[in-house]
Amino acid sequence: MHAQPTALPSSPHHLLPLAQWPEAARSHLLGVFTDIDDTLTTEGAITADALHALGDLKAAGLCVVAITGRPVGWSLPFVDTWPIDAIVAENGAVALLPVADSRIEKRYQQDAATRAANFSRMQAVLARIEREIPGVGRATDSPGRETDIAIDHSEFVQLSDATIAQVVALMRGEGMHATVSSIHINGWYGDNDKLEGARWITRELWGRTLDDEMDRWAYVGDSTNDQLMFRTFAHSIGVANVARFVPQLEHLPRYVTQGERGAGFAEAARAILSARPALATDCPG
Repeated sequence: MHAQPTALPSSPHHLLPLAQWPEAARSHLLGVFTDIDDTLTTEGAITADALHALGDLKAAGLCVVAITGRPVGWSLPFVDTWPIDAIVAENGAVALLPVADSRIEKRYQQDAATRAANFSRMQAVLARIEREIPGVGRATDSPGRETDIAIDHSEFVQLSDATIAQVVALMRGEGMHATVSSIHINGWYGDNDKLEGARWITRELWGRTLDDEMDRWAYVGDSTNDQLMFRTFAHSIGVANVARFVPQLEHLPRYVTQGERGAGFAEAARAILSARPALATDCPG
């Protein structure tokens, strides 16, 4: 188990406007982690302003990693076309890295035997959920999933809060980790989550210990499966549509943008870049 690094407290009743993020705090950032759905995207597609913002962050020398509950198969088309260092998919379990000649490298936190055993267990739980809870079905991106399962609650169908809670309870009753994103309910076996994924990819790509330099990284997100990141990162930012989840969030982001989704991410990127010194340290690698 990792000791939790010190982070600024997140009040359950108060979000600071992004404009109150001190320039001195923004000026020494090394990198940015970001959620994808409803943070970079609107209705499933990345917005032009968010894509441009990713490019601006990379051009300025910052490390940029997307961390998502989406499956590795869904993420493949984006890792080689977005200006990022990696996509960590399935809530921290698997990473996609762009390498030379437009090739993509895939890395896992679990070994092949563990993944195979867990996959069989998860499919049985998925079948039970669909059998026992009326109106509930697997997410349409399920064929691309290797290390988790997902139930659609807001992408193409709408589930009530009570039904979402029922799915989460069933997953946890089967010994799974369960979390709710802006569109899906994800369940998996293993110790991975978004925070462990961030720690892992920082070691894998740059040989760095994230907890030793947490004040040099920012996180941008929008929903309940981001709250571990909101709790841990002193520089945690919610795009404005995080307001939808505030009643369910135990840990809020420190700051919130005026814009929603991709516009909010672009706003956060501008705040970071406006404070970046001309001789700032570039992303290692």
